[in-house]
Amino acid sequence: MIISYTDNYVLFDLETTGLSPEKDAIIEISALKVSGGEVVDEFSTLVNPGFHIPYSASSVNGIMDDMVIEAPTIDIALKNFISFIGDSILVGHNIKRFDMGFIQRDAVNIFGKHIYNEILDTLILSKRYLPDLPSHSLGALADYYSISYEGAHRALADCHINKQVYDCLTKEIANPSEAAKAVKVCPRCGNILKKRTGVYGDFWGCASYPDCKFTMNS
Repeated sequence: MIISYTDNYVLFDLETTGLSPEKDAIIEISALKVSGGEVVDEFSTLVNPGFHIPYSASSVNGIMDDMVIEAPTIDIALKNFISFIGDSILVGHNIKRFDMGFIQRDAVNIFGKHIYNEILDTLILSKRYLPDLPSHSLGALADYYSISYEGAHRALADCHINKQVYDCLTKEIANPSEAAKAVKVCPRCGNILKKRTGVYGDFWGCASYPDCKFTMNS
């Protein structure tokens, strides 16, 4: 995982029928192709999940059953998305734990292969460089940077919001605060380390646990 700045990447976002990569489905995929820090291309498609979209999902993202009737199924949508991203670095907010879980599951189930693109997660980046913020959600970051949150929770709108947030975070990377300099970073995965208490006392553990089990003495 990349934990610094890059100006050539694909930023993407998903909308899904729920929060579980085990049982829920992708219903929208959107992405921005960025070169030299500027958006040069867009990708966006609704996806027909093949079953009723729960009200709990529609109430958040506004995507209804009738909107996806003529949309491609995930095999077609994912094939087109994979073609769009190529070998680009993938940027997104909470993609390490959420979006990539859906993408990897469907890539394996449909095509028998994983997606090996490097990723940069702006959620992790914001926790590292803005450690004093009470929330690191995309909405909280948009509010912190006075970025309009209009249209949020549709994938393409979230991509454009996230792009602006990422651009603002580059300034934090270039000129980190004293609080940011004090943040401990996992040498294995790039996530932050959190102070924990175990049987033998305090220690530092990776925030990506259980995916990353790195620890170090306090």
